[in-house]
Amino acid sequence: MELRQLRYFSAIAKHGSFSKAAEQVFVAQSALSHQLAQLETELGARLFHRSRRGVELTEAGRIFLAHATAILRQVEDARASVMNVAGEPSGKVVFGVPHSASNALALPLLQAVREQLPKVELELTEELTGNLVPQLRSGQINLAVLFDDGSLDEFEQTALLDEHLSLISSATAADRPQAAVSLKQALALPLILPAHPHGVRPIIETAAREHGLPAPNVVADISSISILRTTLLAGMGHTLLPVMPLQHDLASGALCAVPVAPALTRRLVLCASKHIPLSAAATAVSQLVVAMTQTLCTSGAWPGAALISREA
Repeated sequence: MELRQLRYFSAIAKHGSFSKAAEQVFVAQSALSHQLAQLETELGARLFHRSRRGVELTEAGRIFLAHATAILRQVEDARASVMNVAGEPSGKVVFGVPHSASNALALPLLQAVREQLPKVELELTEELTGNLVPQLRSGQINLAVLFDDGSLDEFEQTALLDEHLSLISSATAADRPQAAVSLKQALALPLILPAHPHGVRPIIETAAREHGLPAPNVVADISSISILRTTLLAGMGHTLLPVMPLQHDLASGALCAVPVAPALTRRLVLCASKHIPLSAAATAVSQLVVAMTQTLCTSGAWPGAALISREA
């Protein structure tokens, strides 16, 4: 298996066409087809379905694409690290952010990288936390912010902050609490929560068990923040979330939030692979994220968040 075969395969997958892929990698289409055939023979599997409309990945092809992407990215990271030994960090960094944290992190991080690391190309990918873990494990992404649920020991971790969960409701909901509520009261309300095991769902269910309370009264499983927001505004239920993902609607008065006791919190950690070395650019972005989250917390730009010590 050769690196050029991985590049050719990735180009075909990207464009869905042999002719367009050949143009991108600057080889004849016949040579491209020959190299792909050799790769499929070595793997013992067809990687593409062919048709008159083009090509699309088989199941084996989709699995192999994740590995090919990770390998090619590590090769580029290795090259960039050597070239940047004595210079300014440069190269591409792929950074994973959960849906419910992107509202706080995405724009400030893009701005900070542009200002402080002008030679770094930052690619942000927004996913459910359950989808970010395998991508980080395989090397498809360099860094990711994840929620510490006790299952992240396979990664290098830097604790960033804790977020408090609030009971969030439509301002027009007839059953909207006017003041702080107990966890028991919150769990009894019709709740719209991310599907298990994403987001805050494990935190809420664990807290219910630990306090001997019934399971949350979930009327809808919604893992998309935008859809969850719409259902809240429609008065279809309440949710237990940090306030930052819905800050705009809370500030406008369309939604309301009240504290829950005992307090529920989730911890955000910056994670990287223990087995794949970070490039100089990824290391610089990692350091920038730690400093940036501290600034966002201390300035009040991240409502509901509290800093934790690095030793934590």
